[in-house]
Amino acid sequence: MTLHEAIQQVLLKAKTPLIAKDIAEILNRNSWYVKKDGSKIANSQIGARVKNYPQLFHKENGYIALKGSTGILPKKAIKQQKQIPVKNLDKNTELTLKVLMNEKNFKTITGHSHLIPNAPGLYCIRIKNPKSLQTVFSNVLAERKHSIIYIGLASKSLEKRFLNQELRAKGHGTFFRSLGAILGYLPEEGSLIGKSNQSNYKLSSNNEQKIIEWIDENLMINWVAVTDNLNGLEKKLINQHLPLLNIAGNPGALNNVSILRDKCKKIARG
Repeated sequence: MTLHEAIQQVLLKAKTPLIAKDIAEILNRNSWYVKKDGSKIANSQIGARVKNYPQLFHKENGYIALKGSTGILPKKAIKQQKQIPVKNLDKNTELTLKVLMNEKNFKTITGHSHLIPNAPGLYCIRIKNPKSLQTVFSNVLAERKHSIIYIGLASKSLEKRFLNQELRAKGHGTFFRSLGAILGYLPEEGSLIGKSNQSNYKLSSNNEQKIIEWIDENLMINWVAVTDNLNGLEKKLINQHLPLLNIAGNPGALNNVSILRDKCKKIARG
């Protein structure tokens, strides 16, 4: 966790503006952020970091507060990227996307996973209750006014990519690792040593099972089988909805998620 994200967490938990001295004292006690030299965080360091992130913090009469309700950049404050053009988007394709994103079409995983086909397509994952996540993440969903946490594609098989890798950890699922990271699950130290891919870390079988159980209890899913222009359609949807856990190609990607993922990689690399 970076210093400015640690300050965010302090202010979120306090639910009131604080002076730099109070923030420094709290962080020195809870160790959410630790300096490389092990020395204590100074009041001046808090002030300097707040000054460097005017988009996140507001300071008045010595008191530091989060901008907005969360301190996370709201959707309207994100530098918008140009919408990805999708060529020849016919009525059938538009209908397909509406079917995919219609909240009424989402299903529980238990009892429906066997229906996921062995065919290319798009998938979307929502969370039943955003408050089951840490406050910093549930508040982002509240700002964005949706419950979408991930949108992805399967170029060959929804069954293999979406079900097996992303929901059941059979392989290297990007969503599964990101979810595990924000839920606080860490890989075994040094588990990537000697591996050619230094990003695809795995969790212990015990932790994987805990995440799978959490997925079954807390998430809803939907998918559509489609073959044409999968990359273009996925980019269009990510740009439009800014899913919580998508990082690549997402103008609303959260630094918090990237930092937690990088922490897991660092541990796995030893």
